[in-house]
Amino acid sequence: TEGPLEVLGKTEMRTLLWAAILVVIPLLIMTRNRGNIGDTYVYRNNYNKIPDGFSEMLAYASKSRKDAGFTYLGGLIKVLTHASYQNYFLILAVIQVSSLIYIYRRYSINYVLSFFLFISSADYISWMFNGVRQFMAVTFIFAGFTLLMKKKYILYCALVIFASLFHRSALMMIPIMFIVSGEPWNRKTIIMLFMVLLVVLYVEFFTDILDLMLEETQYENVVSDWKSWKDDGTNPFRVMVYCIPAIISFFGRNHIAYKNDPVINVCTNMSIVTASIYLVSMVTSGIFIGRLPIYTSLYSYILLPWEIEHIFSPRSKKLIYVLLIICYLLYYYYQIHVTSHLIFIDFLFGLM
Repeated sequence: TEGPLEVLGKTEMRTLLWAAILVVIPLLIMTRNRGNIGDTYVYRNNYNKIPDGFSEMLAYASKSRKDAGFTYLGGLIKVLTHASYQNYFLILAVIQVSSLIYIYRRYSINYVLSFFLFISSADYISWMFNGVRQFMAVTFIFAGFTLLMKKKYILYCALVIFASLFHRSALMMIPIMFIVSGEPWNRKTIIMLFMVLLVVLYVEFFTDILDLMLEETQYENVVSDWKSWKDDGTNPFRVMVYCIPAIISFFGRNHIAYKNDPVINVCTNMSIVTASIYLVSMVTSGIFIGRLPIYTSLYSYILLPWEIEHIFSPRSKKLIYVLLIICYLLYYYYQIHVTSHLIFIDFLFGLM
């Protein structure tokens, strides 16, 4: 199931395309046939409201006051295909998953493990069943990882701006682009971690500054909303799980520096950004701040398989693989049963 593929000027052995697609077919089926999980009900109703005619659709979409790109995309799907809402969900999922297939197949040394981490982290539930609009922006930017690797920053910024039409939060990837460029654990990432420490220590001051910065934007009520909703931040257990790749990279930074793989360098810095944002969300808002790390956490699923193969000894890495699979399956059960309040068995059979 593997064959040669050119990656940044080098020939690497990678999963064949048909095998990579085969891995994600069950996910696409589940995404199409899901029940009212997360915001599915809202997305279904919004799609059903879109007119079938092209001119009527344009008039309807032009009235969209929030991230109109997603509304226009839904309108085009309805006008061109007249798809049912189930097939609408399937088309959106194919667009999103295509980005994951392209990047994980090209840059991960273990495509299947990378996709296993995406599934077992329950990211697909959080983003393909729930935050679909934001995840569309995320996957557009993720598909442009090659632009970032080749330092085509102008084209990368243009892609980010395009993605921001689907979710304005995508613009955060422009400053992050500068933070993650360079050697892993560089001065920029250390400064970022120091700033995170300050936020944790002086969280009230940070929220006041954030509230001031968001005035007269579409997110001006974010701080007041999370306070009124008594949002007590991201679950520390979730934060710990998403910090693991960054923690391993710190202790294995000499191995990473020795290999000096440009893909792993960027993915390491992305993992540090992920950990930083999650630590801030733990003491502020899980609903708002806790939704931002998805822009950088997808790269950790490239980093973690590489870390296991190159940082740990041949004897210990077999044990690490076993522990990794067991721990992520337990975390998946926790996300399904405790966090999402879904019954595990009913969830599996209800989507078949």
